[in-house]
Amino acid sequence: MGDPVKGKYIHVCDEHLMTAIYSGDAGAFNELYHRYSKRLLYYFYRMLGNCKEKSRDFLQDVFMKIIEKPELFDPDRKFSTWIFSIAHNMCKNEYRRLAVRSNTIRDEDIDRYAGTEEPEVQELRLTADQIFMEIDSLGENEKTAFILYYREDFSLREIGKVLSLPEGTVKSKLFYARKKLLVKLQLQLQHSK
Repeated sequence: MGDPVKGKYIHVCDEHLMTAIYSGDAGAFNELYHRYSKRLLYYFYRMLGNCKEKSRDFLQDVFMKIIEKPELFDPDRKFSTWIFSIAHNMCKNEYRRLAVRSNTIRDEDIDRYAGTEEPEVQELRLTADQIFMEIDSLGENEKTAFILYYREDFSLREIGKVLSLPEGTVKSKLFYARKKLLVKLQLQLQHSK
């Protein structure tokens, strides 16, 4: 037998669940958590340097925001866009915090270190990990646009709302993200031959 409480919410849209959460309905919260926790955990994992612990912490924080202040949700907005906007802003704040705490290597310093890897690479095989590594090297907005478009199936308009950018800029970011990935992956293929 299925969970009768879960069955109560299965056909309720996200926006109505948020309204129910505002009224104190714990079952509505559990349903939203079930719908979005894995998706948000994946997003945080990719955006926060593949750190499982930090991703879980951020996931807990984003759902705490829903519990503590459900009234901040505008029921005229799409919930998925709203929740990923919050997640994106949390990541931006983390990047700023890390930038303040760390010394960054200047571009001219990077040039000094280029090409110093050992020539022990025997045969390169493109794996999901290598592709994800290349995705992780994208800029913050490019990576967010890429994940939301290809993983979350967001429209350009929805991504624009998350990133606070015009649709044309989102389209451009996706184009350049794909182009960068293609060039890097082609280089890896050439080196493996």
